[in-house]
Amino acid sequence: MKENIVKNKSFQFALSAIELYKFMILKNEFVLSKQLLRSATSIGANIEEADAGISKKDFTAKMSIASKEARESLYWLKLLEYSKLIEYNFESLKNECEELIRLLTSIVKTAQKSLNINH
Repeated sequence: MKENIVKNKSFQFALSAIELYKFMILKNEFVLSKQLLRSATSIGANIEEADAGISKKDFTAKMSIASKEARESLYWLKLLEYSKLIEYNFESLKNECEELIRLLTSIVKTAQKSLNINH
């Protein structure tokens, strides 16, 4: 079976976000940490659902949700970084997230073009 880059990257990003979440909990940051955890782990979950989609339209919708969750995750990362609630180097995680956003945007655009051609 062919390697699925976006699945792998979303899974790795979720693991990184879980590590950050555990660190934030140790620093008594409970609100934003949970927001980030939810959106970061939702990316891969939606990609998995998209793979099981019953139609191209369903696939496109789930990938679009994954893209939105990635953008939300980047928002929480930036908010955490600029608010200085915790001392942490966010650069690597932000880069991972931005890469996911680029991949997902490309996938969604390609899928939408395919839908438009077929209708």
